[in-house]
Amino acid sequence: MKTYLAPVNEIEKKWYLVDAENKVLGRLASEIAVRLRGKHKPTFSDFIDNGDFVIVTNADKIKLTGNKWDDKKYYRHTGYMGGLKETSAKELMAKHPTDLLIHAVKGMLPKNKLGAAQLKKLKVYAGSTHPHAAQQPAALDI
Repeated sequence: MKTYLAPVNEIEKKWYLVDAENKVLGRLASEIAVRLRGKHKPTFSDFIDNGDFVIVTNADKIKLTGNKWDDKKYYRHTGYMGGLKETSAKELMAKHPTDLLIHAVKGMLPKNKLGAAQLKKLKVYAGSTHPHAAQQPAALDI
């Protein structure tokens, strides 16, 4: 018995619209990662990008449980000696409200070129408006 492999030119990519208002960050990010990878489709292959596009609005109204607003830290390095910088989730939300969700979804995708291509299909906006009305996204209730 042979395994079915969907041809790349026959993969249908849909657009979904997600409202992140009052949603918990991790639970929302895991559902978005499943849609970006295409694991919800019966033609899923882990080495082919057959996922869908996801538009997230109201990313500035996302929730974290417990004391994560103060305790959760995000690290980056400047490249210089002793250049490790840390930012709390509250500070990151104040400066860049979309980066909180992007960072969470990025951690759930593969760490290779395929994961980078799948992350490009994620469009996150802080407000309730987005410029992708022409794609006619379907509302995704998570």
